[in-house]
Amino acid sequence: MKAITLQAAGGVEQLAITDLPVPSIKDDEVLVQVRAISINPVDTKVRRRQALIQLVLQLEDHDSPKILGWDIAGIVVATGAAVTAFKKGDAVFGMVNFPGHGKAYTEYVAAPANHLAPKPTNISYEEAAAATLAALTAWQALVSYGGTKAGDKVLIHAAAGGVGHYAVQIARQLGAHVIGTSSAKHKDLVLQLGAHEHIDYQQTRFESLVADADLVVDSIETTGHLERSLQAVKPGGALISLNLLFDKNLDIAMKARTKGVFTHRMEVRSDGSAMQQIAAWLEQGKLRSHIAYRFPFEEMAAAHLQLESGRTAGKIVLTL
Repeated sequence: MKAITLQAAGGVEQLAITDLPVPSIKDDEVLVQVRAISINPVDTKVRRRQALIQLVLQLEDHDSPKILGWDIAGIVVATGAAVTAFKKGDAVFGMVNFPGHGKAYTEYVAAPANHLAPKPTNISYEEAAAATLAALTAWQALVSYGGTKAGDKVLIHAAAGGVGHYAVQIARQLGAHVIGTSSAKHKDLVLQLGAHEHIDYQQTRFESLVADADLVVDSIETTGHLERSLQAVKPGGALISLNLLFDKNLDIAMKARTKGVFTHRMEVRSDGSAMQQIAAWLEQGKLRSHIAYRFPFEEMAAAHLQLESGRTAGKIVLTL
C-alpha cells in the first residue's frame, strides 16, 4: 500500500512516499481503506521535533517506520473477531490512537473500532475526516471540561481556525452566547458559523471588551495571551488552554486559583462515544466542516507548508 513515512525529525523533505504492507488487525480493530485524511498543527509539530515524535507517537528512536496522522475517513474492508459495531462496507471516520501511533498517512489503517463512528451519509469523506481531532478537541474543551450550558458566555480565540470553527458551532448549539476572535478578513465566516459577536484581535484588545466570560478557550501559544484570557474570565469561570501547561505557568495558575477560575490544558484523546455525538450533529446539520484546502495524498508536503503558514481558515484535507 502507498504510505508517507517520516524519515527523521525536520522539514517537509523528511516526508517520503513509500510502499508498505497492508497492516494486520487485532481482534478489536477494523481495517479501513482510507478515502480522506485531515491534518492538524500537531502533525507539523511532531514532524519537526524528535522529542515530540517520542512523546506523541510514543515511539523510541529505533522504531520504524514512523507514520504521522490520526484523522481518517474511509470504508471498512475487514473486521477483527471481537468487533460487532461495524461490518465490511461500512463508511466510518474518527481520530485513531491519539496520543499514539495513529499511522493515518497510509491507504489502509488498522483502527480500534471504539475510536470510530459511522460516517453520516449526507457528508463527504473529506468533511468527515476534517471533523475528527479538531472537532473532538472543541467538544472535549466545551463539554467534557468546560461544562458549557445554555446562557453561558463563551469566548473562543482563533475562531476561524481548525478547532475554533467547530468550537463556535458547538457552543452555539449548546445555547451559549458566543464571542469569537479572528482577523477582520475572517469576521464573516465566524459570524456565519454562529458567533453572536466578533472581535478583531488585530484592532482591539479582547479583554477590554470581555471581562465576564464563563469560559474562554485559548489556542494561542503565548503566555501573555493566556494571562489576558484569564482577565476575560469572570470569577468562578473556566479557562481552557489548547497549548500551554498551567503547571509551567505558575503565576497564571496562582492568579486563576485566587480568582476561583478552573483551568485545564486540553489533551484530546480518541473517543468513539464523542465521535458518535459529533456524527449525529453533522447528520442533523448542527455542525459542518469548513474546508479551506484540498490536496491529493501525494502532496502532503505542500499541505504541511500551507498549515504552517498560519493563514488557514478551517481545515486542510487530503484525498486518496
